[in-house]
Amino acid sequence: MKFNRYFFILLAFVLAYGLFEFYRPKPIDWSASYRNTDKIPFGTRALYELLPSVMGQASVKSVRLPVYNFLTELKPVTPSNYVFVARSLRFDDTDVRQLLRYVGRGNAAFLSAYYFPDTLGRVLGFRALVKPPRLKDTLLTNQFTNPALQKRGGYNFFHDDGRNYLVTKDARNTVVLARNSRNEPTYIQIRYGKGFFYIHNLPLALTNFFVLDRKTSDYAFKTLSYLPARPTYWDEYQKQGRFDDDEQSIFRYVLSQPALTWAYYLLVVGLLLYALLAGKRTQRVIPVVEPPRNTSLEFVQTVGRVYYQQGDHNHLGQKMIQFFLAHLRERYGLVTTTLDSEFAEALSRRTGVELSDAQDLVQALQAARRTVTLSEEDVLILNGKIENFRQAVAN
Repeated sequence: MKFNRYFFILLAFVLAYGLFEFYRPKPIDWSASYRNTDKIPFGTRALYELLPSVMGQASVKSVRLPVYNFLTELKPVTPSNYVFVARSLRFDDTDVRQLLRYVGRGNAAFLSAYYFPDTLGRVLGFRALVKPPRLKDTLLTNQFTNPALQKRGGYNFFHDDGRNYLVTKDARNTVVLARNSRNEPTYIQIRYGKGFFYIHNLPLALTNFFVLDRKTSDYAFKTLSYLPARPTYWDEYQKQGRFDDDEQSIFRYVLSQPALTWAYYLLVVGLLLYALLAGKRTQRVIPVVEPPRNTSLEFVQTVGRVYYQQGDHNHLGQKMIQFFLAHLRERYGLVTTTLDSEFAEALSRRTGVELSDAQDLVQALQAARRTVTLSEEDVLILNGKIENFRQAVAN
């Protein structure tokens, strides 16, 4: 009953806390996720939902696979576009080779990020650099090089520090599509084989905040207007990994929600505290187990009393001699078949008693063995000599 009561109290507390966290007003999340499912200012849900109308398609497919896996399985028959929007793009060598092969066959790849793979930059002849911070960087404007796309005063993305820009090496195959007010490229087109790479160095301009702002809403659509109107694929693997929402486990979903995450951790900590504190209080008393006692001496004393009470002093004396000689054999390793002077010397050496005392004891044992019938006085004398010997050994 105690367990059930404590458990239900803890469970009710965890549920109440989870509901409170879930329904309370959420502060604005200004982190840049670039996810097409996020409605936060720096998510890309608005652009993703409006992209089909820009591309002239019924829908845009979201991709949750690495570049190599997706393009290997795709085997496109008709030309298409592949769009990447992220803070940084991470491709391995196989991804880069497959992406180059994809564009070389006449497709287009749009890559918007602050940081790009070095292997891709070396092949295409560009680098993404960052300047030291200055106070005026947030006042920089961006402008398209095409007069038909230019806006009076340019575009200012004040949440971006404006320090990122592109450096091109291959002027023959590269066209600058947009520059900042320092005249540094921020958007370029690179011809590769039969297709084109579009390298954009300002991904924050494509997020919900600026797509839905009247001052900058047309920038994203002008940027993507360079892509041909054809089937388009939107990469989410760089930001969300391989699994779609319907493929995620319950535990993965719990950890993706801050309120549920805190409720889960609180439940785990509460169960651990219950196991440590309540479990210790309800533990049964462990009985004390006494160590085994050596009852050999008590047995000998009992046998001695029996013989003494019956008046069988002769048997009592012989038993005393037998037990004492057995003790000498077990404790000191002496041979007790012959009780002579050599035995007395060996007994003195092994036990450390005086030779005279050892000889006196051996003579008493010999005399008791030769006596046919021991009297009560003989038994008392023999017992006294044995006890004196034990005390001498102990001292």
